[in-house]
Amino acid sequence: MKRTFIAAAVIAALVPAAAMAQAQPPAKSSAAPAASTAGGKTLYPPAQYDLMLKDRLAQGAQDSAELRQALKDELNTRELLVREAKKQGLDKQPDVKTQMDLASQTALVRVYIQDWIQKNPIPDADLHKEYDSIKGQIGDKEYKVRHILVEKEDDAKDIIAQLQKGAKFEELAKDKGGDLDWNAPANFVKPFGDAMKSTPKGKFTPQPVQTQFGWHVIEVDDIRDAKVPSFDEVKPQLQQRMQSQWLDKYLKDLRTKNGV
Repeated sequence: MKRTFIAAAVIAALVPAAAMAQAQPPAKSSAAPAASTAGGKTLYPPAQYDLMLKDRLAQGAQDSAELRQALKDELNTRELLVREAKKQGLDKQPDVKTQMDLASQTALVRVYIQDWIQKNPIPDADLHKEYDSIKGQIGDKEYKVRHILVEKEDDAKDIIAQLQKGAKFEELAKDKGGDLDWNAPANFVKPFGDAMKSTPKGKFTPQPVQTQFGWHVIEVDDIRDAKVPSFDEVKPQLQQRMQSQWLDKYLKDLRTKNGV
């Protein structure tokens, strides 16, 4: 279990969303219309060249004569391969036609989602509300804890009895747990987090703590005020998380509306 604050809590809750990365408008480029390649002919529409150049520059590529020539060569090669494939009738094969339909559908869906995201920004009031909610869950304290994890309650009770007789926690924790460093109770399952909060500094839990992982004996080494990032520091992560939630809800409502 690693140290986590609001930013990590936000990120952990996130569902990977490729559409979010695509939501940002692409960087403007100085793309000129496609010219003839070094070999002579240009077999592709200029719009294809302009779009590919814009995409490459948006991804961080450096604009250069070499890049432009490479794109021209790639587009010409693609066109030649497409022509060869059509000569063999590959574009008429059912599975190939299905793949082509899916590729076209994917491009259209991606553009639509980009447009939807740009037209549905998350209001700052909602972002602040989400920030306050997460901040409240994390709390204002962090705990430096160690634990020992065993399968049976009786084994945990035996460990507590040994600690009460003066045994060293770190010795008993070998191969059975260890140092969890600084953490907020919200980063753990509820029984574990509740035990952290109720155990005084320098003490261990007088009774075993049960979770889905087994039975724990927890020792609180230290307590300090939580270091909570500011709203502005985590705003981008909050926007991404909430935009993903809004998009999920929109898609769910769209399916429901259409009976699917």
